[in-house]
Amino acid sequence: MMLRTIVLSIILITALSHSTAQQMRVLFVGNSYTHYNNMPKMFHDIAESKNIKMDVHMSAKSSHTFHMHSERMDLYQDIKSQKWDYVVLQGFSRELATSYATIDTAVVPYVQRIVDSIYSNNPCTNILLYETWGYEKGFPEDSVNMNYQIMSDHIHQGYLYLSQKFDFPIVPVGKVWETVKENNPSINLYNEDLQHPSKYGSYLAACSFYAAIFKMSPLSAYSDGLNIEQAKYIQNTSFTVVDLNLNRYLLSRNVISVKSTSKDAKYQAECSANYPKAKSIVWNFGDGKTANTFQTKHVYTKPGTYIITITIQDSCGERIIKKKVVF
Repeated sequence: MMLRTIVLSIILITALSHSTAQQMRVLFVGNSYTHYNNMPKMFHDIAESKNIKMDVHMSAKSSHTFHMHSERMDLYQDIKSQKWDYVVLQGFSRELATSYATIDTAVVPYVQRIVDSIYSNNPCTNILLYETWGYEKGFPEDSVNMNYQIMSDHIHQGYLYLSQKFDFPIVPVGKVWETVKENNPSINLYNEDLQHPSKYGSYLAACSFYAAIFKMSPLSAYSDGLNIEQAKYIQNTSFTVVDLNLNRYLLSRNVISVKSTSKDAKYQAECSANYPKAKSIVWNFGDGKTANTFQTKHVYTKPGTYIITITIQDSCGERIIKKKVVF
């Protein structure tokens, strides 16, 4: 029999103990870098075009810093409105391009206030940092961010520092932006003000979130009417940058991987879970068999469709993730 290999999606769906398969719930918290061109809807439409059901909301206010966000009563109402699977946090375009001492006083306490509210609402929520980009011509009014590259580097360093402080993954939109800007300058990522994203820039951000959350390429996904070749380049680049830096940006954690192979009437699922803070795990393979190690292989006796249920106990409680394998 010809070897037939099926590689299943690696999907970061975090479910509560009472939940069954449902839409993934994502809240974007940010400013105009988030709401320009309705980037969260682009992300939603990319995922839906890949047959992933999404419930995506946005709580964004122009020109807002983390300090300003932390004083928004409507933000806390948005946080409490659902048990979010993911909350994305995006700061003001320049506040992470400052010194670590400034970040410690002007950013960290206010991020902490927002984070406390998120975890109070749902301790299993995954929090992601939305790394932004430098202005096309930098910010000459600030002597330490005189041009694009310096500003981009400072923003990157600032988000890495914030990530280290809170142990949160980064979605490296700024690094994807830098890669596209350098290697395919014909794609205009900037709005006419040379700071905010054009539609292509927002699409780049949306593709980066798809790659970071699902660990899959957005290639051939919804392109929102953009030039097909340029959209394809952005799709490929976003996945490449994310995939090559999963460990650096802490994106390799809290991931379930299931790969299935079929050969010579042998039907095997190769399973792994990277949950470094988990206390225990149970795999229920849907055929009456179970396992309780973080890496395992299971052989099915006959072809068919099986639902693998993974139960993980960690500090947030019980997580239940379901994966489907088809032989």
